[in-house]
Amino acid sequence: MHKKAMWFLGVCLALSGLAAAQSLGDLAREERQKQQAKNGQTPKVITNDDLPASATLSLDQGKERNNGPSKPLGSKSAEQWKSQIVAQKKAVANLQSQIDHTNSSIHYVESARYWNAVQHNQRQEQKQEQVEVMRTRLVDEQKKLEDLQEACRREGFGSSVYDPN
Repeated sequence: MHKKAMWFLGVCLALSGLAAAQSLGDLAREERQKQQAKNGQTPKVITNDDLPASATLSLDQGKERNNGPSKPLGSKSAEQWKSQIVAQKKAVANLQSQIDHTNSSIHYVESARYWNAVQHNQRQEQKQEQVEVMRTRLVDEQKKLEDLQEACRREGFGSSVYDPN
């Protein structure tokens, strides 16, 4: 009886292994079909024939339109945007460096060990306050950078301009 149970268990394991051998693509396809059946929707494909004639452009019109980002009169060039964004990034990096440097220089001491510990610790507290002020400035500078990048992006420039290395 024990051998029959072992044989039956072996057969069950072999069959489950064959069922699990179904490809991942087949499983995904089945799952997608189940989802579509559940939602009762099939995806609609829209072609150029479905669009009104005024919405489609001829190839020549498309070439004329895509010569570059359209800029209103008086807007900045790509190089101007890029240099302004790089300068702002440097300002943010310098401020972060100052914060890190000041923060690493803060060291409180035990008042019982040093004769001037009170004055020393007061100076450390002043440094801590400086760091908090600089962190507030950093948030403002980062916001300025984000605003510059967003304005540049809205003018149609690519990431090589609004997010230079």
